[in-house]
Amino acid sequence: MKSKFYQMTAQEVMQQLGTTSQGLTSQEAQQRQQKDGKNVLQAKKHTTLLQKFISQFKDLMIVILIVAAIVAMLAGEVSDALIILVVILLNALFGVFQEAKAENAIDALQEMTTPTSRVRRNGTVIQIKSEDLVPGDIVLLEAGDIVPADVRFISSQNLKIEEAALTGESVPVEKNTQVIEEDNPPLGEQHNLGFMNTSVTYGTAEAVVTSIGMKTQVGHIASMLNDVDNALTPLQKNITHLSKVLSVLILVIAIIILVFGIITGRESVLDMLLTAISLAVAAIPEGLPAIVTITLALGTQKMAKRQALVRKLPAVETLGATEIIASDKTGTLTQNKMTVEKFYQNGQLIDAQDFKADMTAKLPEIMILANDSQQTPDGLVGDPTETALIQYFYDHHDKVATVENHFKRVGSIPFDSERKLMSAIVKDRDDQCYVMTKGAVDELLQRVTKILDHGQVREFTADDKAKILAVNKQLASEALRVLSYAYRPLTSVDADFTSENYEKDLIFVGLTGMIDPQRPEVAAAVKEAKEAGIRPLMITGDHKDTARAIAIRLGIIAPDDTQGVITGHELDQMSDKELRKNITKYSVFARVAPEHKVRIVKAWQSHGKIVAMTGDGVNDAPALKTADIGVGMGITGTEVSKNASDIVLADDNFATIIVAVKEGRKVFANIQKAIQYLLSANLGEVLTLSMMTFLGWTIFAPVQILWINLVTDTFPAIALGVEPSEKGVMKRKPRGKNSTFLSNGVGSSIIYQGILEGLITLGVYWYALHFPFHHTSAAIHADALTMAYVTLGLLQLFHAFNCKSLHGTIFNRNIFNNKFFNWSILVSALLLAATIFIPGFNQTFHVTQLAAQQWIVVLIAGILLVTIVEIVKLIQRKTVAKNG
Repeated sequence: MKSKFYQMTAQEVMQQLGTTSQGLTSQEAQQRQQKDGKNVLQAKKHTTLLQKFISQFKDLMIVILIVAAIVAMLAGEVSDALIILVVILLNALFGVFQEAKAENAIDALQEMTTPTSRVRRNGTVIQIKSEDLVPGDIVLLEAGDIVPADVRFISSQNLKIEEAALTGESVPVEKNTQVIEEDNPPLGEQHNLGFMNTSVTYGTAEAVVTSIGMKTQVGHIASMLNDVDNALTPLQKNITHLSKVLSVLILVIAIIILVFGIITGRESVLDMLLTAISLAVAAIPEGLPAIVTITLALGTQKMAKRQALVRKLPAVETLGATEIIASDKTGTLTQNKMTVEKFYQNGQLIDAQDFKADMTAKLPEIMILANDSQQTPDGLVGDPTETALIQYFYDHHDKVATVENHFKRVGSIPFDSERKLMSAIVKDRDDQCYVMTKGAVDELLQRVTKILDHGQVREFTADDKAKILAVNKQLASEALRVLSYAYRPLTSVDADFTSENYEKDLIFVGLTGMIDPQRPEVAAAVKEAKEAGIRPLMITGDHKDTARAIAIRLGIIAPDDTQGVITGHELDQMSDKELRKNITKYSVFARVAPEHKVRIVKAWQSHGKIVAMTGDGVNDAPALKTADIGVGMGITGTEVSKNASDIVLADDNFATIIVAVKEGRKVFANIQKAIQYLLSANLGEVLTLSMMTFLGWTIFAPVQILWINLVTDTFPAIALGVEPSEKGVMKRKPRGKNSTFLSNGVGSSIIYQGILEGLITLGVYWYALHFPFHHTSAAIHADALTMAYVTLGLLQLFHAFNCKSLHGTIFNRNIFNNKFFNWSILVSALLLAATIFIPGFNQTFHVTQLAAQQWIVVLIAGILLVTIVEIVKLIQRKTVAKNG
């Protein structure tokens, strides 16, 4: 019987689980993992390769083709029947390859997003993968974390957990450590337990892991869900729907050809049945959904290598259409690291890199001594502003230890928000004591009576004050955070360390201007986004002037843009209707709270825009879910924000979003290329066979149709799905919310290119009949059919090169830049040629050996297709350029 941990004290639970508040040892944790396994939910088991192979034969068209092959064999057409069965077998193998490739790609993607947990092991807090948790582990939780397993709370402070996914309770539940006397209370009332995959919204806690993996409450639910099929993404549904519509149309055409052929009596019923079925099997794009899945999954893996982890597959497609990117400033646009940029002393303003510090001078001494930062093996620890002051000297002078060794701190007056100052009372080796003070300029100047000017102390004048305030205003306008510094020698030290006793009659020394600098690559990324028709927005809690200055530095707004910045207070004064009307004016949102983000997203979406929104906090989750693309932060982000996101940035970098957008555009374009290639080729096949039937010409044998489809459809289509990005992909405007895979001229290209393939094939057949190489009727017809067969196959391989670019020319140095594509074309061409050149294959495939002149005609036909398509593309480009 499972222990009722909620009825036990925390100490009793730990005793039963064989652990203490110091946590398990590494050895004990390893032993328990060997016994209990990983802390993971068992995913639905993948089908075996054999099961995948068998499933390939469940398709109705394949079953009909198998029956037809058996009938052909019984009728004496043994070679035809064998070739048909071989083609079916190879098709099944390719299907297994595609399905396995897609599965492996998605599995690899899921492994990239493994969450982590903070645990106490060997008495030390460490971070481990959540899947490595074992019963008895002590877990540390705080707001924003996802509870990684079922736990019993040991201690808690103001703890609230959102359990809606498990209990249906929409309001976060308060948690504590008190024992529950009641027997079998509802999950929502088990206030001393936490459950796997729920989220901490407030407070902190320590807890002991009681259950992991499938033994957790959510594990019970997962075991029931494993019987349910994985849902298709919207993108896959659209492709599947398109395939079904095309399948119906092709089946109708196949039936018409069958009936027409039987009525005219040109071929036997068996031959016409095999031909119609072969056409349907060849022309229906049954591999399209698999190719789309492979392209998406491989795209996500490439994004992951560039620090963008895709959590939801449809996000790849949506990324390419993104029109608005609303980004947090701190850590995403900036480095989240304060840096000293300016110094002011002796009446001069100096850039930090040009500042020649005398480490015995008062300004460096105050910066180092009036500072609570601590040096640890992991680096400086403390307030970011104070660590930045110390870091400046480590980076430029490295004499910090000299100053610290010369002085000893005897007392301090901590910073508080009212007086906005901080002071340290220090004593040098000569026992001379000083008060060293730093803080806000206006507050410090009220306590200044003298000034240090070129090493000499003199009276502080009104002109001095005016000049300092002017410099302060100038630095603030440049988005710098200004600190001022002063000191005073002390004749004695009173143990009553108060501001009244020490922070008076100070000697002014200087100012520093500091900033959280922009990431060096962000300005270029912002420029690239704008060139791509994407509007970057900056969202920050900073002051309006600071936000504006950073936005100008990054190129988000122009220096003369007076309307582009709005504050959270101003947003509060607007109704939703007013905000929707005015939202296009603003690119910078200052002094905003996370709650404002949802309004910003919805306002842009009301204009039909696709919006990407970044976020890292618990309160950002609603905005991340509301946005078309929620972008979580991998370093600073909470588990709640990551779980609400479609994409997680492993490096918290805005530039990575632009990389992901570029990859999303490439993936969408490559899927379009594969669709264009497959459907135009299939249309060419349908048109060729239909016209041959209606014109009373000798039609392709079923084995010829199936072989062309086999060698030309699979590998070239997959290869187009992994094409590198085209030049200029980030110079185009986003494709828009209502675009489809047939948009941007793809639909019309499929039609005219399919018709062109059919007409050229029929033209070669006509040419062979009227300008024969042989003299007997049988030989003429055999040659004509062989030339048409080879032409239709090679046209599709030539056309694969056309599809490398939807509108651009293929005649550039990138024509052979995709090795997989090059090999796929070569292998396909060799397989097609094998039916002509390998002895014994001629009779099997009903073809003849062609003379050199006939091969020249076939090659000219392929070149003609490429030429015509290139001319059409040129006209399209000129038309677009003209209409501008």
